[in-house]
Amino acid sequence: MNATHTVRFRQVDVFSAVPFKGNPLAVVFDADGLDTARMQAIARWTNLSETTFLLQPDDPDADYRVRIFTTGGELPFAGHPTLGTAHALRESGYRPRRPGRLVQQCGVGLIELSERDDGCWAFAAPPARITPSPVAGHAELARALHSDAIDFAAPPCTVDNGAPWLMVRMQSAADCLALQPDIAALAPVTRAAGTDGLAIYGPHAAGGPTDFELRCLMTGGSFGVGEDPVTGSANAALACLLDAQGRRPAASYSVRQGTALQRDGRVAIEHDGDGRIWIGGACVTVIEGSFRY
Repeated sequence: MNATHTVRFRQVDVFSAVPFKGNPLAVVFDADGLDTARMQAIARWTNLSETTFLLQPDDPDADYRVRIFTTGGELPFAGHPTLGTAHALRESGYRPRRPGRLVQQCGVGLIELSERDDGCWAFAAPPARITPSPVAGHAELARALHSDAIDFAAPPCTVDNGAPWLMVRMQSAADCLALQPDIAALAPVTRAAGTDGLAIYGPHAAGGPTDFELRCLMTGGSFGVGEDPVTGSANAALACLLDAQGRRPAASYSVRQGTALQRDGRVAIEHDGDGRIWIGGACVTVIEGSFRY
């Protein structure tokens, strides 16, 4: 069947100002005429970790509505799609109702975005539910990661802000980067924790490139399988967990992700005076065009 419709499209690299060093995102504009099946088909075709679809909001407080799809299903929230979609929308000529502010409507409700002093944008992390992982599973976790460098003094926890991650702290950033995990063996560990993803982090030494190194391993389900280059939801989950465990290094700090994949994602975390956590970073458009269907 010949294509009879077109929609605008951009592919954005998120959490990097340098093309090909962040996490790519496909953004489809004017998607109100697309049904769920068509959106899922497009997301499978792009074969990216996420594809987003911009729609007219049905909440009067929102600038826009977005639906977020992986190759395997729809997510109520994800971080790098939130930043990347907002970037694509602004670059297309959209003017926010309030200068320097945007409100996104998505599956978890309304997400506020704000322009920071460095010109980058950040989103306010949605509320997170933190659930400690059963101690009985710690040995299985260590075996699946092939590591004895897990820092169990900070208990592994599932942190769910719309995209649940099992958060595991390593003794150092070097230990995090040295991991050669068995993804198949990790799958039952993450399933038992109520998630399909494992976010592993470790602190850099003083003077390092950032405060923390982070890796996100996806073990199936709607997340797919493999390692994610740079993950906004997991960085938001990490910020919430560090705060809850009293391990936050400062009001503002930074995370590097993607190193094991030869990327160089940089995520800025800021705790404001109102109790909100902001997750920010640079974005750059790499491809602009249209979809035909």
